[in-house]
Amino acid sequence: MNLVRNVLLIAFTFTFSLPAMAADRVVYEGDKGPGKGKHIVFIASDHEYRGEETCPAIARILAKRYGFKCTVLFGQTKEGLIKQGSSHIPGMEVIKEADMLFLFLRFVHPDDQSMAHFEEYLNKGGPILGLRTTTHGFNGLKGKYAKYNFNNRDPEYEGGFGRQILGETWNPRKGAGHYGRNHKFSTRLHTVKAQAKHPIMQGVKDMHTMAGAYSARPMPNSIVLATNEVLDSMKPDGKPIPNKPPQPAVWVRTYKSKSGKEGRVFCSTQGASEDIISEGYRRCIINGTFWCLDMEKVIKPDMDVSFVGPYNPSTFSFRPSVKDAKPGDIKGWDTPILKPKGEIKKSDNKKKKK
Repeated sequence: MNLVRNVLLIAFTFTFSLPAMAADRVVYEGDKGPGKGKHIVFIASDHEYRGEETCPAIARILAKRYGFKCTVLFGQTKEGLIKQGSSHIPGMEVIKEADMLFLFLRFVHPDDQSMAHFEEYLNKGGPILGLRTTTHGFNGLKGKYAKYNFNNRDPEYEGGFGRQILGETWNPRKGAGHYGRNHKFSTRLHTVKAQAKHPIMQGVKDMHTMAGAYSARPMPNSIVLATNEVLDSMKPDGKPIPNKPPQPAVWVRTYKSKSGKEGRVFCSTQGASEDIISEGYRRCIINGTFWCLDMEKVIKPDMDVSFVGPYNPSTFSFRPSVKDAKPGDIKGWDTPILKPKGEIKKSDNKKKKK
């Protein structure tokens, strides 16, 4: 009887602990495709550009259409609600299982235990894709992880994670900042002619993004695949702004890890939730994911990159699009990403500059 009781107790505990463990993230797992057996971990926590919408939308495409397992982590409140730009990012221990990291961060400072998993991944030379504000993804880290801060001045790791891994940080004094009027001027992207045959640019055309352009000076070993063109409106047919020469907007590079392995990196200064409405730009990100994983042979110009389930992104803003959503609200293939449940008051908006 004691044996039976113990078995039942273990089964009961295990059953009811699983939902609690999984409640802090959303997992999309495909059935078949070239990505089967590969695990991509997404981390979304920026303040303005709706990475909490971009990341699960891309994750669904990669999982449903190509078989990847995609785990999406979010900045959250202590109560488990998705919160833009929060440094409380539960679940970062899952990085130990990752074949790739897909990042959309801004000025976060996760706790040391979480950063230990992140650093271990970098030390192994794992592939990384970073969008928009991920160039200045970390700020306020202390102690041994302070070197990853965007404004780190140590010559051995100047510019922190953004500069040393992605290839650029946020430093307007050195040409890395806003380029034109954000929220007023949209951005057209053009493939660099010399890179037209690069695997990532296969099938990529007509890239128009709603987020304003950034200026950038990627690290010397970077290969620029696309440049930006600042437009005078938020419309795809906007006219180019004079005296704004093209700046790098999409590039790839590698970084050398402590293990000696070189990790592949894809970085883009665009990536807001409305940016990926552009099929061309969305395709570029999907292709970039395959390239990062050393799977460029899979890339075809006509690959299916259509959205999976409802995707009606909110316009990027420091004002949160939702305040009452949990990761579990967007599980499965058919739930809206993200649908507000209640009204967001204007007083919730906080002005920030970067």
